[in-house]
Amino acid sequence: MEQMDSIDKKILDLLIGNGRISYVDIGKELNLSRVAIRERVNNLQEKGIIERFTVVVNSEKIGKNVSAFFEVDCEPKSLVEVAEKLAFNHSVVSCYQMTGPSTLHMHVLVDDFASLEKFINEELYALEGITRVESNILLRRFKSRLGLKL
Repeated sequence: MEQMDSIDKKILDLLIGNGRISYVDIGKELNLSRVAIRERVNNLQEKGIIERFTVVVNSEKIGKNVSAFFEVDCEPKSLVEVAEKLAFNHSVVSCYQMTGPSTLHMHVLVDDFASLEKFINEELYALEGITRVESNILLRRFKSRLGLKL
């Protein structure tokens, strides 16, 4: 585990709250110079604590109206191959290996229920090595991870 002081934690909290906040504004908040903030952020990146800066897109605003979560059990010898194929699918937002009998946890975003049915039948069920699929469709989101609160 990488060591961070309270200033680094405050910088991360500010960046998690607004990834576009300027180093000047962070410096004003923490009574530090822009240069000091830049050096600390660069150090956090070099340590791998900050992996990358990104944008959070509202999926419904771009037409991805159906959000589904899947538990996919695989034959042990097929798990990595299945996971890699699913990871490259444009509808798959995330794919993780979970504890249990060779289980993958997957989040999928698609335009509508017809697209979900097509994904399940033509892309998911078409993969060899899958032994069981369980799905849950998101009804309402109460919280979504946008970073860790330190």
